Amino acid sequence: MPEILSPSEIFFTAFEPKVQMRFIMYVEGIPSFIIKASDRPSLEQGEIILDHINIERKVKGKSRWQDISITLYDPIVPSGAQAVMEWVRLHHESVTGRDGYSDFYKKDLTLNALGPVGDKVEEWSIKGAYIKSATFNNMDWSSEDAVNIELTIGYDYAILQY
Repeated sequence: MPEILSPSEIFFTAFEPKVQMRFIMYVEGIPSFIIKASDRPSLEQGEIILDHINIERKVKGKSRWQDISITLYDPIVPSGAQAVMEWVRLHHESVTGRDGYSDFYKKDLTLNALGPVGDKVEEWSIKGAYIKSATFNNMDWSSEDAVNIELTIGYDYAILQY
């Protein structure tokens, strides 16, 4: 006899979705209101293949957290470019050629998804974040677009708090 599905599996259940535009990100030294867009953390699991006669068995290898892209507005005041360069200078000082210690340039970031009334419904703690690349984008006499800054952030790991 075939299995009968329960009504909860068949009928639509109303829910409130998380939406991309409802978020706030906290990065020390960068005002939250200039953070226009951010990726959420993503994880890739490596693979170890164990050969045995004519078959393969697979087990999990290293866990690798993937880079995050962050887009910032670059207002005149406060300058987004200046805020980014202050963080970059903790990594590498162009004038002297000196590099910084990771204790100084690595930061913990927080990414919150917000509900419809501004309540925090999800929180990611992003640990050991640093700037892998910063692109200060273009200036163009034929464009009316706001100037953005694109950051690629590397990090050690992320924790979904709730």
